[in-house]
Amino acid sequence: MSTAFAKPTLTDAASTNGAAAGAARGTVTPLGAHIGARIDGITLGEHLDPATISLIRQALLEHKVIFFRGQNHLDNDSQYEFAQLLGTPTTAHPTVKSHGAKVLPIDSDLGKANSWHTDVTFVDRIPKASILRAVQLPEYGGSTTWASGVAAYNGLPDPLKALAENLWARHTNVYDYAATSAERLTEDRTAAYREEFQSTYFETEHPVVRVHPETGERTLVLGHFVKNFVGLSTEQSNGVFKLLQDHAIKLEYTTRWNWEAGDVAIWDNRATQHYAIADYDNQYRRLERITLAGDIPVNIHGERSRSIAGDASEYSVIEGAVAAEGASNNS
Repeated sequence: MSTAFAKPTLTDAASTNGAAAGAARGTVTPLGAHIGARIDGITLGEHLDPATISLIRQALLEHKVIFFRGQNHLDNDSQYEFAQLLGTPTTAHPTVKSHGAKVLPIDSDLGKANSWHTDVTFVDRIPKASILRAVQLPEYGGSTTWASGVAAYNGLPDPLKALAENLWARHTNVYDYAATSAERLTEDRTAAYREEFQSTYFETEHPVVRVHPETGERTLVLGHFVKNFVGLSTEQSNGVFKLLQDHAIKLEYTTRWNWEAGDVAIWDNRATQHYAIADYDNQYRRLERITLAGDIPVNIHGERSRSIAGDASEYSVIEGAVAAEGASNNS
């Protein structure tokens, strides 16, 4: 089942909102053919007008991850207020709750996320986007790379597309991406973080190819939270996962960002994987992440992801569910 889709453009966004709110400020510079763009001329915060928010939204849909330099004025509160303009923030994390309810610290003292993953795919309602702000950075290293699941899907040969479109993967939180670093649990804080990460077990079956709820594009849903593929043996799952994952992270489908203090990155978590590169020795690195609520993935046949274990309702609403319920009650 396929749906015709006209891809939104930045011009569309400006013309839609420009009459009411003035022309959107900001220039968008693509960083590659498939993924990544830098946006200049915008000071992020809760004050932004609708046209500028529309420009940011459309740039995110088109480029999958967008970057802003020089946002040093932001703190956790103003970052959260800005995030509310783009969607409904989740709590910081489904299981990691000891570091605050709104903002999750990406803190190298707790581990290093040097593994390809999409955030929180072990719950049924995969977050739609993350907003990450650089706070303290090492003198060298510590960049982050994103890969486009849409470009990866489009680049598959037809026989592999057919395979991926009919596969389901089980995702779990039994492995903590923040503890798969070189330390290998040699420090007490890292071990405690991993224990908290796994304190409530989650398992969800997601389609390997989902239909993006806003663009209609098809995108691969992979990353290291995948435990196995439904209906395949462990050996078969490992072989198929390596085949698809290696393809998904080809350099042609990626963009790499070298952080500066005050930088903000926003990525479409429904259409990307990312990898924080642990090449900064024992230097300290800290960023702050706010996550936005998403929907339950749907495959090309209209089938929705299935929760096997764990209740994510306290972590996140399901985007669109409240509005849909209200419309139903008023009908």
